[in-house]
Amino acid sequence: MRSAKLAGLLLLTLGCLLFPALSGLAQDANAPDKIPTLIVTGHDVLPAHPWPDTTPLLRQQLESSGKFDVRVCEDTSILESSSLDVYKVIVLNFGHWSAPELSERAKENLLAYVRNGGGLMPLHFACSSYQGWDEYAKLLGRVWVKDLAGHGPRSKFTVKIVDQDHPITAGMKDFVADDELYAKLSGDAEIHVLATADSDWSNKTEPLLFVLKYGQGNVVHNLLGHDVKGRDYPEYAQLMVRGAEFAATGKVTD
Repeated sequence: MRSAKLAGLLLLTLGCLLFPALSGLAQDANAPDKIPTLIVTGHDVLPAHPWPDTTPLLRQQLESSGKFDVRVCEDTSILESSSLDVYKVIVLNFGHWSAPELSERAKENLLAYVRNGGGLMPLHFACSSYQGWDEYAKLLGRVWVKDLAGHGPRSKFTVKIVDQDHPITAGMKDFVADDELYAKLSGDAEIHVLATADSDWSNKTEPLLFVLKYGQGNVVHNLLGHDVKGRDYPEYAQLMVRGAEFAATGKVTD
């Protein structure tokens, strides 16, 4: 049984980790290198958070920019691989406290990947996973603690750009989102807030987009994106492209 599990993990790892190298063979030799990107998905609250629909949209948004080579894995055990550094950025498009627990190896690999300079971009309900893993809260900056965090009814609200000088949000204006507005997240890591919104549920201004350093790595945490409708509009796509590039490289080239 153990050997079968290891064989399955090997096949999964090879499929995910070899993709950037193989896809690069088809690129124009004079074209700039694309950013190898891994989207980890496969678990969330269905049908509320339809990862089978949001994941292809996310992939399309990144790839259509011309900046990314994207691979998708629907099994978080890919994080057990010691070769995650093939990728420049990992996007977490999964969530909920019922998500399968990561092995100790997967936890250490993910932390080491970011600590050593890998980029990380957690999306929406990724902040709710692994309720008993304290270091995950430090990695993400702010997390959803069960029975403490929450949100009001899905609604339209204004997302306020509070730092127009940061590369991710440079030149962007406030925009209206039709989404869930997460509130009362927990954590004391030092974060740099880029966008906020005023919550009627918490009666506070809540951070919705922020960045932080974890070791040498850049973490870009975006709490927007309840479903396809909450992601399929120009401002969100721009935040995805800019955020992933910043997480990977520490800069934005557009």
